[in-house]
Formats: sequence, C-alpha cells, structure tokens
Amino acid sequence: MVFSSLPFLFFFLPAVLIAYFAVPDRAKNAVLLIVSLLFYGYGEPVYILLMAGSILLNYFAGRLLGVFSAQPKKKKAVLVLCVIVNLLLLGFFKYATLFVSTLKVLPAFSFLPDPQIALPIGISFYTFQSMSYVIDAYRGNCAPQKNLVTFGTYVALFPQLIAGPIVRYVDVEKQLQTRTHSWEKTTNGVRLFLFGLCKKVLLANALGAVWDQCKAAPGEQPTLGAWVGILAFTFQIFFDFSGYSDMAVGLGKIFGFEFVRNFNYPYTADSITDFWRRWHISLGTWFREYVYIPLGGNRKGKARQCVNIFIVWALTGIWHGASWNFLLWGLYFGVLLTIEKFGLLRLLKQAPKALSRAYTFLLVVLGWVLFDFTALGDMGAYFSSMFTAKNGLTTPDALALLMTHLPLLLCAAIFSAPTARRAFTSLKDRRAYRVLEPLAGAAAFVLCTASLVSSTYNPFLYFRF
Repeated sequence: MVFSSLPFLFFFLPAVLIAYFAVPDRAKNAVLLIVSLLFYGYGEPVYILLMAGSILLNYFAGRLLGVFSAQPKKKKAVLVLCVIVNLLLLGFFKYATLFVSTLKVLPAFSFLPDPQIALPIGISFYTFQSMSYVIDAYRGNCAPQKNLVTFGTYVALFPQLIAGPIVRYVDVEKQLQTRTHSWEKTTNGVRLFLFGLCKKVLLANALGAVWDQCKAAPGEQPTLGAWVGILAFTFQIFFDFSGYSDMAVGLGKIFGFEFVRNFNYPYTADSITDFWRRWHISLGTWFREYVYIPLGGNRKGKARQCVNIFIVWALTGIWHGASWNFLLWGLYFGVLLTIEKFGLLRLLKQAPKALSRAYTFLLVVLGWVLFDFTALGDMGAYFSSMFTAKNGLTTPDALALLMTHLPLLLCAAIFSAPTARRAFTSLKDRRAYRVLEPLAGAAAFVLCTASLVSSTYNPFLYFRF
C-alpha cells in the first residue's frame, strides 16, 4: 500500500481519519500506532516483528540512559550497544547480499550460497530515526520517553514511515505529548498532500516512463535520446521523492504534526554545496549532526575535514542502496564538495547566477546516471551514448521522443523552480481565489484518480531505500 494507491486514498486514509478524530486526545497516539503497524504490515506482515523489535530496543535503551544518567561509563555502554545492534540489523537486511556477492568473487569464498533476504521497506528511515532518539537522549538533548505507545508512534508513524522525511525525536518531542488541530492546519495539510500527489502521479510517473524507455538499451541511444532520457530521470526522481515528502508533511499537518521541510527547489542551486542544502534536507541534517560533527567537522584542519567529508559521503552513498554504484555516487559528490570547499565555491559565488546554476545542474544530472545504473557496464555505455555520439547525434526516433515529451519536460522544469509557487501565492489575496482553489483541487484529484485507474505504472523510487 502506498500513498498514491487507490485503496489508500479511498479506504485506508478515510478510516484512519475517522478513527483518529473520533477518540479523545489521550488515545490519539494509540490509534496512530495501531494504524501505522497495519499500514506497514499490509505488504510485509512478517516485518511488523522487526519494527516492533526496533521500537522495543530503542525504547529500553532510552530508559536505561535515564537510569544511568549519573554513570557516564554505563551510559556510553548503552549507547554503543544500541547503535551497534541497530546497525547490525540494518546491515543484515540491507547489505548481506552485497557482502556475500562481493566475497564470492574470491575463489576461497565461491562456495557461499546467495542469501535470499527481502529488504524491509523503509528500514533505513526508521532505523536512523530511532538512533537519533537514542543519541540525543545520551547527549541530554531530550528526556527519555517513558510511554512506550508514544515512542512507538514516533518510530512507526505511517505518513513518513516508508520514505521519510527523517524526523528527529527532538523536533517532535513536544508534539508527541500535545499538539493542536485546527481547520487552517488541516486545509494546509490537504493542500500540501494534494500537491505532492499531483507531483508524483501526473509528473513523476510520466517522466519515469520516458526514462525506462531510454535506459532499456543504454548503449544504443543517440546522443539526443540519451540526454532526453537522463533529463526525464532527473525530474522524475525529484517529483517522486519530493512528492512523497509533501504528502507526508501534509498528512502530518492533518494529524497535528509539523515535520521538517525536505526539499527547497534543489535544481535552482548555484553550487553542489547549495544543492545538498536543498535536497533531502532531513538526511543531510542527520549525517551532519550524528556523523560529520562528531568526527570533528571542520574544526581539526583542512586535511581532517576532507577525510570527514569523504566518510560522510561514502556512508550517504551506501545508505541509498546495497550496490557499488551508490558508493560511487556518494564519493562523486564527496569529490565535488571537497573541491568547492577548497576554493571553487568562492569563484562560483562571484560568477553569474546562470553560469553557476548551469554548472550545478549539469553535475547533478551526471550524478543521476551513477545513481540509477547498478550495472557498471550499463552505466559506462550510457555515458558513452551521452558524450561520444557513437550512435549518432540524433535519429528520427530520438527527435520524436523529444518533441512528444517536450511539453512534459517544460512543465517539469517550471514546477521544479519557485516560479509556479510564487504565481500561486500572488493570487491568494484575490476574491476569485476562494472559489477557484477548491475547484482546481477537486479537478487535480480527479485527474490523479483517473491516472491511477488507467495505469499500472506507479513506482516510488525511494521505497527501496
């Protein structure tokens, strides 16, 4: 079950809203915990046990940190043990297959069987959330949560359970205890949810179909076709993931929560440094707070800062998936960020905005080739198609592909920039807005529903992470 599926929209979500608002405030977290576990277990019932184990592990670790508050050595032992168990669980379910397949390359380990381990959806997200709670409780940034239902609600909360944003406990600690519900907050939540749904269903899905067509034969595309394809994927992954994040934040508002913003028009960035302040903000914040700064950040000299950047970006890459291309993708951005830290960033700030934005967008686009091709041979073949013109600069089919999807690509470019939102905001004070907005929202919902009914193509890219 996913946000944009028809059962979710027409059965699960209405039932949850009725149950949630029908119970008194003291029971609302219990309702959210129950429905979140049902949501998670719909596709993978066995992994409810894993989720429950994660909740109990981190809950009792937090309680022990409270018990040992005046005993630093015991506190540290609890923290270290809890983090190790969390990482072992994540490592087993997410990386065991990669580890074994890598070992099997060596003759001495060729006898190893291939592990058949299904990846629990969202395990990277809820593991990082749980660890942020334990680390912050150890640091004294939050009090250990004594109510198991409240803590379970934080870990399992279904709006952002599957693909984020990664919500740190310190950001919602008070909201888990008491939160306000208002008509204004609900309407804002519905508006944001619908906006995310449109981004996902009307834009990301259509762009994904173009990319699937182009990458099916990575070494056979003419240059034009290869560039049309990777531009389609560049916009697909943005609208797919930011659409999910918008839906999650919108649903959070309906339930009284304020989640962190996860995207801030990243394709308008004027440097790679700026891009990573705008893309998947919650993940960047997590690695900065719990990895980069504890390693020393930029406080121990340039050489150590460089090492810290590469550690963080190696981890960021491999966090995204159990394949070597993700590590390559992470290191690619580690190199770019290091170059900017050591002087290029100053030049970019002095350059014309159009030039610095073009530089950033081009390097990000190239990074998405590294990101999506798990087979290194296919990745190399696609780069060859993009830059060598070995299959010609264009063909009639490539021209037809461009002309057919040019309106879609232009719409994607417009809605990935703040232009559309600014135009929308400028209309709010007009009298006709109150009538036109609900009509436009209803029309958008009908279009999304029609698209879901008529198409079986509806992937969520970040569900696999």
